[in-house]
Amino acid sequence: MILDSKIPAGPLAEKWTKHKFNSKLVNPANKRKYDVIVVGTGLAGASAAASLAELGYNVKAFCFQDSPRRAHSIAAQGGINAAKNYQNDGDSVFRLFYDTIKGGDYRAREANVYRLAEVSVKIIDQCVAQGVPFAREYGGLLANRSFGGAQVSRTFYARGQTGQQLLLGAYSALSRQVANGKVKLYPRTEMMDVVVIDGHARGIVTRNLITGAVETHAAHAVLLCTGGYGNVFFLSTNAMGSNVTAAWRAHKRGAYFANPCFTQIHPTCIPVSGDHQSKLTLMSESLRNDGRVWVPATKETAEKLRKGQIKANDIKEEDRDYFLERKYPSFGNLVPRDVASRNAKYVCDEGRGVNETGEAVFLDFRDAIKRDGRNIIEQKYGNLFDMYKQITGEDPYQVPMMIYPAVHYTMGGLWVDYNLMTTVPGLYALGEANFSDHGANRLGASALMQGLADGYFVIPYTVGDYLAQVPPKKVDENHPEFAKAKEEVQNRIKTILSINGSKTVDYFHKKLGKIMWNECGMARTAEGLKKAKAEIQALKADFWKDVKVLGTNEELNQSLEKAHRVADFLELGELMVDDALNREESCGGHFREEYQTPEGEALRDDENFAYVAAWKYVGEGTQEELYKEPLEFENVKLTQRSYK
Repeated sequence: MILDSKIPAGPLAEKWTKHKFNSKLVNPANKRKYDVIVVGTGLAGASAAASLAELGYNVKAFCFQDSPRRAHSIAAQGGINAAKNYQNDGDSVFRLFYDTIKGGDYRAREANVYRLAEVSVKIIDQCVAQGVPFAREYGGLLANRSFGGAQVSRTFYARGQTGQQLLLGAYSALSRQVANGKVKLYPRTEMMDVVVIDGHARGIVTRNLITGAVETHAAHAVLLCTGGYGNVFFLSTNAMGSNVTAAWRAHKRGAYFANPCFTQIHPTCIPVSGDHQSKLTLMSESLRNDGRVWVPATKETAEKLRKGQIKANDIKEEDRDYFLERKYPSFGNLVPRDVASRNAKYVCDEGRGVNETGEAVFLDFRDAIKRDGRNIIEQKYGNLFDMYKQITGEDPYQVPMMIYPAVHYTMGGLWVDYNLMTTVPGLYALGEANFSDHGANRLGASALMQGLADGYFVIPYTVGDYLAQVPPKKVDENHPEFAKAKEEVQNRIKTILSINGSKTVDYFHKKLGKIMWNECGMARTAEGLKKAKAEIQALKADFWKDVKVLGTNEELNQSLEKAHRVADFLELGELMVDDALNREESCGGHFREEYQTPEGEALRDDENFAYVAAWKYVGEGTQEELYKEPLEFENVKLTQRSYK
């Protein structure tokens, strides 16, 4: 199969406008004859469901939470990018496009990224109209702050609660359509499989998380808005419920999985404190606007600190190493996430880490509080400081925060074309569930931008183009494929419950997470990846022989939910390792130790790896097939990234 990205012809700045005009339309009277399923109700899902219902389509929206307001989108704290250039500081649509392409280390499609930058300005207007309480400056305009990877201020924010406020805006639009009868909402319901008829997605199989009832739902198109798969690492900044199941089951039905090894490591996370933890807590990247990152200049001082012989505030200025400011004077503490994360790992590997485990660096607000006053810092970051104090017991107004890199976002996901359609016609992937906009490293404040761009401004056009070519006749839920898919799901449930082994689901998840973090995390080697593959295969075989899942299907059974998700993570983990092994270069946060510059920076190989790796599932226990979508750069020059 040839991967057709369906990128429109013509100049970059005109592609989306021309594409919208050339897209086929469904007239308003016919829209009410079409059914659309939306799986996931975070920013991408809620905005897509609300927008499509507003247009007249009949929408079924599914989420495994008790309310769409519980979607993981609320956890995005720092802000949302848009090229409005209120400050007149040099921003533009093209600069946002360029920063995003460069930040992703030139591993994303130009056309998709430009469209994202182009519609970003509309997103802010949409959200303001919905009542999102963005911060404002003294003249009444919306305020902006800086984020990593940019030298302009383009990040709109609502204190440290931006994701939550944006989701409430999208949720209000969704609730309006629920009240109007155009959206039927299915909370506490998990998607278990996709139903494909004659090559087209025509529905899904679900499990009611309260009763265990397995049901089928038919539609003319299916939209997956199910977030990322960072929890394959067990410890991540993701909500514990975040999983890959919807995307992975779609993958096994024919949707190619693209760049699975592209994982974002976020530099500003509260460090791991012990084996008791089930997740990690993120501190917003916005803190790096005012916080200075440092470690002691010598191993000896760091050792005294770790032993409790001295405190952070005892260390004199000349004995501190502000390593990001030293190495990257142009960007300083606002280098992109991958650069900040890798350098934090370097100084800790040198023995200069500042907590008991040696895996932490300081994020210090002493100078900012002296400069601006505690009151200003409190206005900007008060809720984040409070959260840090509640978790660690330390007051960041008095002592430096401690941070360390952690798994955060996943840039890989289902392969989609310019219309956000996967390789299965009628099956779409939006937001973090697709691979399309962030390359090998996502810039901060771009996740919210992509989710809302896909839901509010892209999918209403592109799904219409597809549906205009589909007869408006109801999809027959009595088709044999529905019964077949349902039976397969039920058999899988029975199999997992019948194993009755001796090890918990968490035992397998933790083991997988350690393998993935050690061998396919911030640093990778060919030898380590080969070892990881063998270990994952052995762990997967052990899971299907010795996992213990208590209870039955016909009840609320969180152990059973987890078991399904971990089974999928085990398969995904193996593919991530294959993808990382195939990519013989360092790019973004994906540091193959064999490929680095003399200064220790990531060394890309544009001649051999300027492509999207799209993997096709070909059967249980069989190596997946690799397909390549070449990336062509006509508007930016491929250069070695530098933030110095």
